Amino acid sequence: MNGDMENGLRCAVFGASGGIGAALVELLAARGDVSEVHALARKELSYNGKIVPHRFDLADEESIAQAAAAMSAPLDLVIVATGRLVRKNGTGPEKSWRALDAAGIAELYAVNAIGPALIAKHVLPLLRKDGRPVFAAISARVGSITDNRLGGWHAYRASKAALNMMVRNFAIELGRLNPVALAVSLHPGTVDTELSRPFQRGVTPEKLFTPEQSARHLLTVIDGLTPFDSGKLFAWDGTELPF
Repeated sequence: MNGDMENGLRCAVFGASGGIGAALVELLAARGDVSEVHALARKELSYNGKIVPHRFDLADEESIAQAAAAMSAPLDLVIVATGRLVRKNGTGPEKSWRALDAAGIAELYAVNAIGPALIAKHVLPLLRKDGRPVFAAISARVGSITDNRLGGWHAYRASKAALNMMVRNFAIELGRLNPVALAVSLHPGTVDTELSRPFQRGVTPEKLFTPEQSARHLLTVIDGLTPFDSGKLFAWDGTELPF
């Protein structure tokens, strides 16, 4: 994301109130090559220095459009750090097809696939036309169809697989409209956040990351991306994962 270094990089993090999102905002703001970090969340946030807060609702496209207009072009890095594993009512993830219902599937798709896609609709046109601008969406390894050996977690897996396909489509379109720009999906590992806390049993200590550790890994992956990486899914350690 080597944009206009004279003026510094302009970055945006959607989902800035979450564990990984908040860590990404702080780490980006601490970088000397970054001049501005737009922190977007559903609730009101307060920052000092380079961090500019915005409110948006993942389920409200107009709020996404307004936030994008407020940030304006050019953007060097956009990270979508939103996501949901269980429903608002606390149920899930499903262990069997017997637990599936239409409302639950729709809720997970709305948060994990539709919302990020609408963010992309409004921010991809803002990506810088030179340098190496990046659009990155936090996905999950369990969204890989090829890597699926256990089954279950139906709505979450399927919604993340849909997100990966969206990002692949965006990469292809960017190749025509803004060839220097990249779009990638990122697996953050197992992170000690509210989302994963009920499912950490069996995770070894060295594989359980703090939000800051995961965010550092993800930024390292982003910094190492090449033009050939657009449209791919990468794990926190830079390993390319299959779709």
